[in-house]
Amino acid sequence: MVVLRMKRMGRIRRPFYRIGAMDKRSPRDGRVIEALGWFDPITTDPERTINLKAGRIHYWLSVGAQPSETVAALLKKNGIDPKPGPHHTALIDSDKPVSMESAAE
Repeated sequence: MVVLRMKRMGRIRRPFYRIGAMDKRSPRDGRVIEALGWFDPITTDPERTINLKAGRIHYWLSVGAQPSETVAALLKKNGIDPKPGPHHTALIDSDKPVSMESAAE
């Protein structure tokens, strides 16, 4: 499963985070599949606080990647809807009941 989460960079007492698409089983600072932006919580300049690749984030969300709670809050604050893409919502929100026979086919 792919998750969108932050990878801590920087130095002691000066955090800097890279936002990326990662395998859920990889460690926090492990390998990323694709870098999607960065977040600097210390800076006072609003332009230098966060940088996101919105198009690629929409792509990863549409194919089923789940954002972490922190990344979801950052996305929402920056105008990107962190809900799952249309592929998964169509399967979940279906009004038709699925019978076991039709699911097996």
